[in-house]
Amino acid sequence: MRLWLNSVRYAMNGMMFAYRNERNMKIHICLASLALVLMIVLDVSGTEAMFVTLALLLVLVSELLNTALEKTLDLIKPERHPLAKAAKDCAAAAVLLCALFAVFVGFTVFGPHLWEGPTWRWNSMN
Repeated sequence: MRLWLNSVRYAMNGMMFAYRNERNMKIHICLASLALVLMIVLDVSGTEAMFVTLALLLVLVSELLNTALEKTLDLIKPERHPLAKAAKDCAAAAVLLCALFAVFVGFTVFGPHLWEGPTWRWNSMN
C-alpha cells in the first residue's frame, strides 16, 4: 500500500509541477474545468461525457509528456541543438493535435445542446 501511495504522490507532484510551471497546462486545466461544468449543466449523455472526458485526458496527458520531454532535453542538452529543437517541436505538435481533437469533440458534443436549445439540468429537476 505504501508503494502505491508513494506512486500517487509522485504523480501528483508531476501534475503540480506542470501546473505551476507551464502556462499551457494552466490553460488546459481551465478549459477542461469549463468542459466538465458544461457536461453537468447541459446534461449530456453518458457516451458524450465519455468522449469529452477522453479528449480532455488526451490533452492533459500529452501536455505532461511534452513537459517531461522538454525538461529532460533541457537537462541533457542545455545549449541549443537542432535535434533537441525537432524533438520539442514534435512533442508540441502532438499536444496541438490532441487539443484540436478536443475542440472537435467539444463542438460535436456541446454544439447541438447549445444550438438546439439546451436541456438545462436544473430545468429537468423541477
